[in-house]
Amino acid sequence: MQIRDTLFVVWLRFTRHVDGPLMAIVLLLLAVGAVVLFSAVLPDTGRFIQQMKSIGIALVVMWVVANIPPHRLAQIALPLYLIGVLLLIAVALFGVTVNNSQRWLAIGGFRFQPSELLKLAVPLLLAWYFQKVEARINFGNFLIAMLLIALPAWLIKRQPDLGTALLVSASGFFVLYLARLPWKTMFLMVVTAVPLIWLFAHGYQKQRVLAFLDPGADPLRSGYHTLQASIAIGSGGLTGKGWMQGTQAHLDFLPERHTDFIFAVYSEEFGLVGNIVLLMLYVALLLRSLMIASHASSLFGRLLAGAITLMLFTYAAVNMGMVSGILPVVGVPLPFISFGGTAMLSLFICIGILMSIQTHRKLVST
Repeated sequence: MQIRDTLFVVWLRFTRHVDGPLMAIVLLLLAVGAVVLFSAVLPDTGRFIQQMKSIGIALVVMWVVANIPPHRLAQIALPLYLIGVLLLIAVALFGVTVNNSQRWLAIGGFRFQPSELLKLAVPLLLAWYFQKVEARINFGNFLIAMLLIALPAWLIKRQPDLGTALLVSASGFFVLYLARLPWKTMFLMVVTAVPLIWLFAHGYQKQRVLAFLDPGADPLRSGYHTLQASIAIGSGGLTGKGWMQGTQAHLDFLPERHTDFIFAVYSEEFGLVGNIVLLMLYVALLLRSLMIASHASSLFGRLLAGAITLMLFTYAAVNMGMVSGILPVVGVPLPFISFGGTAMLSLFICIGILMSIQTHRKLVST
């Protein structure tokens, strides 16, 4: 009896900063991801094993982050941002080039993508900044925030990685929106940014937009990804072809099937019913995250949790829209489903932050 009570106390202490409902939703998404990824990577199961190891590491990091009080997270916001920017500069100078893109750093045989860090560092820094100036927020503060967003976005765009640069920018603008930047100013910024993005975009990036408008114009090159994904989704029908029975994926018609286009693999094998289940899980994740944001005990917590929630929504919506052909093709993974160690780690850090904001709020209120 005493041993059981001791183990129970240890378990309570270990999990007291783990939000149960949020953890349950994430575990269900990971289960779905494991099932579809195993099918997508066949016959190369090495990637599946690698993903499971990445998830194990990410879960430990999530638990560590969840145990850090929000005010401690605020203290590391500026150092984390500066480290992220320095790593982006290091990528520009010494980065590893893969498929004509210089996005990775290799240290001790381990390769990682520093731009993933900025998806978190930018909203973390801005939430900290706006809490510091909470009593006197003015347009000058918003201008400083825009510059803080622009610097890493420009460095990431140079790699070139326009998709991640836009996501980093979006993560920062979510904080500006939640900090009540005037609608007219935000609209003006978007109207100004769109032609500038097009002007400085690379040729292949412009071609992706044109392929989105008319994928049939170049079905074997720029429109190939969209057309093959649409065929995979449509062939899944109501209930799908069955696990590991998708022909588009397993006959190698579907490119990037384990990363950006894994939703097409899932749709072909599990159909409309499977898609509805997946959408319900994402909706549950967003609702729980919104609840945490609304109950946060400080402006920093509300801004950061709200920005993370909108980020998760954006990642899922953009990936599904891209694969379905209603958005241009950009390199955005499907949260908790797509293969990728660095992306998985950044997602779990976000979940850990949400748990920290929620569970430490309870401790403060009691």
